[in-house]
Amino acid sequence: MRIHHLGIAVDSLEAAIPVFEKLLGCAPRASEVVAEQKVRVAVFPVGDSRIELLEATAPESPIGKFIAKGGRGIHHLTLAVRNLSETLHELEKAGFKLIDRESRVGAGYERIAFLHPSSTAGVLIELVEEK
Repeated sequence: MRIHHLGIAVDSLEAAIPVFEKLLGCAPRASEVVAEQKVRVAVFPVGDSRIELLEATAPESPIGKFIAKGGRGIHHLTLAVRNLSETLHELEKAGFKLIDRESRVGAGYERIAFLHPSSTAGVLIELVEEK
């Protein structure tokens, strides 16, 4: 496994992008809307990893709910795995609680799945299958 990206919940991409452009010295590499998750994403490369700024497109989206509960900030840590289905099976056998038993489509049309924070020391963990 390796760190794939950090997902950061923001109120507004328009306000947050200039901050990260100054901080990282570059413009976002990509941006897109992930309709299934009701989120707009701006992606900044950081070495072999990246930072994804996440803006809700609807208040009932996971990011909208996260911000309503307590605000902006780090929403999740994403780990890249070689075989997502196999990894989910092994983690469930090891006692981890899965939010997603099957993969779904995330940003960049990558296969993703989430682990419940109740079984990961309070951290929302996303797994993404390496292409």
